[in-house]
Amino acid sequence: MTDTVATRSLRSMPILNQTIDKRVAELEELHRERLQCARGCHACCVDELSVHEVEATHIEHAVGDRLLGLSPAPPGRCAFLDREGACRIYEQRPYVCRTQGLPLRWLEADVEYRDICPLNVPGGAIEDLAADACWTIGPVESRLQLLQSLREPGQRVELRQLFARLSANQ
Repeated sequence: MTDTVATRSLRSMPILNQTIDKRVAELEELHRERLQCARGCHACCVDELSVHEVEATHIEHAVGDRLLGLSPAPPGRCAFLDREGACRIYEQRPYVCRTQGLPLRWLEADVEYRDICPLNVPGGAIEDLAADACWTIGPVESRLQLLQSLREPGQRVELRQLFARLSANQ
């Protein structure tokens, strides 16, 4: 892998995040009455989340020294949460965090599945929503996998490990 390929994949992350945020904003507006997610809501912010290496590297470059001297949140919660439950890397949060809370839909073996955060269930059955009223899982993941394949295929990093990497590099 050349530095040019790695640099290009890294430069693609802010553009991809802007694309994601634009669609998320549209869905948040559409579901304004239903969504309960707000600063400090961290029910979905758990340790088990992982990101592609390309996202991890983007976060490392973007966050820089901001976490210098800070400790991760206790195990069980995302390492990047502060004491009040707010995200310390919110502007650089990974894809999985950007879409949390929205009505989600995905296909497996030609069967459609849907899900939504339990806090956001009121407002009608998500099965009754039009497909374009949900975040469709798949297209963005494919783009992330492509960006990752330009670097090192298959590599994923748990968010807690990423916090440790950031702390070690400072």
